[in-house]
Amino acid sequence: MVELRRSSRRGQDWIGTELAVPARTVSAILRRHEVAYLRDCDPLTGALIRSSKATTVRYERARPGELIHMDVKKIGRIPDGGGWKAHGRQAGDTATRKKARIGFDYVHSAIDDHSRLAYSEILPDEKGATCGAFLARAAQYFTTHGITIERVITDNHFSYRRSNDVAATITAIGAKHVFIKPYCPWQNGKVERFNRTLQTEWAYRQVFTTNAARSAALAPWLEYYNNQRRHSAIGGQPPISRLSPT
Repeated sequence: MVELRRSSRRGQDWIGTELAVPARTVSAILRRHEVAYLRDCDPLTGALIRSSKATTVRYERARPGELIHMDVKKIGRIPDGGGWKAHGRQAGDTATRKKARIGFDYVHSAIDDHSRLAYSEILPDEKGATCGAFLARAAQYFTTHGITIERVITDNHFSYRRSNDVAATITAIGAKHVFIKPYCPWQNGKVERFNRTLQTEWAYRQVFTTNAARSAALAPWLEYYNNQRRHSAIGGQPPISRLSPT
């Protein structure tokens, strides 16, 4: 029963049906053998990836391209002259500020699980067609670094799950699309962590007076991130150090 759980990565109801055993019995046996809950495990391998009170385990794919994490981060655009970071939250009339709303930028990112090499673009939306086109360009970027994408993991946003464009790109690059378990964002944790780094070290690191200035700063920051910035999770080395010369 324990081996079936590990090989299938299925829940107690499925295992119970396969073995003609009540689901409650399956659950009790799995708990007795201290088998981790599915919600705490990597959806691809079953490896424990979420910390518990007793165990802290980090997971990492064995080779570049085995798994690419993809996500979108929405950030507010900066009005000309600067936003509240430049002038303070109380600056200006509230009604004027509401009238002058200028929308959002959508930062699409893809990061290689093994090397942490990252690729990002600022795009106008997160529609399926946009996500699919971004993935195609990301795949080209990874290819230039000798990385062939095998799997892409995303959350369950409709632009990923229901998009024919994303599905077509996945097929075109010869990869498999996998989804995180609902309400388990840590299963896509590497890109979630990258999003936080991107905000603190690029988007909000300094005061930008125009949206164009911030957008222009993304590419240099990514170059620094991939080639110079020390990454604590990979021995204090930059992502590029984990790739073989091409």
